Amino acid sequence: MEFNGIDPIGSEDEPRRAFRNRRLRRGIYILPSALTVANLLCGYYAVLATLDGRFADFDNAAIAIGIAYAFDSMDGRIARSMGTESAFGREFDSLADVVSFGIAPALLAYAWGVRALAAPNAADALHLTQLGWLMGFFFVACCAWRLARFNIQGMAPGGSKYFVGMPTPAAAGMIAATVHLREGLPISDVRWSMLWLALLVALGVLMSSTLRFYSFKDIEWARRRHSLAIILLAFLVGAVLKFSGPTLFALTAAYTAHGPIMQLIRFVRHRTASRTA
Repeated sequence: MEFNGIDPIGSEDEPRRAFRNRRLRRGIYILPSALTVANLLCGYYAVLATLDGRFADFDNAAIAIGIAYAFDSMDGRIARSMGTESAFGREFDSLADVVSFGIAPALLAYAWGVRALAAPNAADALHLTQLGWLMGFFFVACCAWRLARFNIQGMAPGGSKYFVGMPTPAAAGMIAATVHLREGLPISDVRWSMLWLALLVALGVLMSSTLRFYSFKDIEWARRRHSLAIILLAFLVGAVLKFSGPTLFALTAAYTAHGPIMQLIRFVRHRTASRTA
């Protein structure tokens, strides 16, 4: 029914629709932040599990860091797809990452690779523990440095295909995958402990470096793919579920190594091209 060209029912619907849109908008902003909170919660649990100090607790801490990795990869994608990126969300995500991918893996690396070994060798433990917490702090500092630089500089020039420096979740994932590979069983040899600390330093250097690491952000997941890709994806998921330790370790090790390897390949190509020119 109309009165002088005015639809009273339609006029009532407009405020309701605007109210629903505002509520939906708030809900969209809440979803990425909730995933960031879940990421932070996993990091906090990993710290607590590491402090408990049992073999199973070390493994649970490593799994929690892996779950935090999954939450961290989802919150950014959801925020970008819904157009809800904000300065607050970016800073909140970075603070959560310092806990989940900086403090938690560094504490796990120290407790699993140094403290458990130093306990039965108290006479020689002092220098090892001092070196252990120093290398752990180096890892945390590089993690915070990497996150601050990313907030200012963003991705590598030329698009979103590459990160500048190793992503902090990948570095933390390398530590967590190694612990999970041994199902939380700590290192019991001083030589392996020294190699473990060397790995911590190497991961810190890779995070703060300018090496390029593939981001996977240029992959169009909604695009049609060959059926073989689906089979390979199903095989990978099955391998992670059935043989999580070796599979996750191989994946994280391959990602860690691909940055320096690709840089070496680019360097060789550049030298070869300059000689032939």
